[in-house]
Amino acid sequence: MTTNDQPARSILGTGISDGLLLKPIRYEWAYDLYNQAVANTWFPHEIQLGEDLADFGRMTDEERHAVTFLMSYFNPNELLVNKALAFGVYPYVNAPEAHLYLAKQMWEEANHCMAFEYVLETFPIDRDEAYAAHVAVPSMAAKEEFEVRYISRMAEQTLDISTLEGKRDFVRNLVAYNVVLEGIWFYSGFMVALSFRQRNLLRNFGSLIDWIVRDESLHLKFGINLVLTVLEENPELATAEFAAEIRQMILDAVAMEEQYNRDLLPNGILGLNSTYINSYVRYLADRRLEELGFATHFGDSNPAKWMATANDTLQLVNFFEATNTSYEVNAIARAQR
Repeated sequence: MTTNDQPARSILGTGISDGLLLKPIRYEWAYDLYNQAVANTWFPHEIQLGEDLADFGRMTDEERHAVTFLMSYFNPNELLVNKALAFGVYPYVNAPEAHLYLAKQMWEEANHCMAFEYVLETFPIDRDEAYAAHVAVPSMAAKEEFEVRYISRMAEQTLDISTLEGKRDFVRNLVAYNVVLEGIWFYSGFMVALSFRQRNLLRNFGSLIDWIVRDESLHLKFGINLVLTVLEENPELATAEFAAEIRQMILDAVAMEEQYNRDLLPNGILGLNSTYINSYVRYLADRRLEELGFATHFGDSNPAKWMATANDTLQLVNFFEATNTSYEVNAIARAQR
């Protein structure tokens, strides 16, 4: 949202000499998120992960498989998010306060990658096996291909952000990496990772995940605000056809995640199986749909209510109470009415 005493300008733009003066701030939400992100700065080795080795040693093969599977997915995909930011977002955003936040986010994604490397260094996990899984396991590879399909277009082509289709491509990329990857797929994995702490296992690993989720909640908040800002400033984007495309992207992502979770926990572990995780995925997807202005699709209630004491999505990512915006939450979906 632009301030009342500033001329109307778009958050999108590619001029190198534009956006070089931080003050006055035009998008307070971006500046506030940057300051929150700076305050959240942490380093992986501040956590004594080695204290979890005894727990890891007495876990079942299925439980160790789940941790390895999560590392196989998270490690490369944190770096994939950085590519999405570098190629598909940063070059097309013109507000310096947004650039500040995006620079901090890129550092955080690198820090998350190093956090997961710390897990691989500490636990007796076969690194080669873990690295290979993200291309060898079909369900994991399918998720990565989904993301790469959007990010490749951003990396291999230069968007004409002044055109309607260029702006749509920008929004598509935002939805792919932010709403789907960070807002659904990552949160599904976070819930599984934190489920071990529920059984008094891997408590320090759980603390590491807590810190990562704290960062990711801001990433998600920034991405949703950016989508809504682009829609507010470019209302011609919100056609029924484009709304249907965005909604279908999210529904397709749920189907991919459901298959991934069946491979993550083929036989289940104590207190957790793929049916339980996938209900949580559908619950998350409904929240993301609502935040973009759509009606819910699945109707699942939150099966992991214990997350409310740790990292409940609705508590961490409360976009429209803490942030003063003029956005219409249903900017996309109203075109369907």
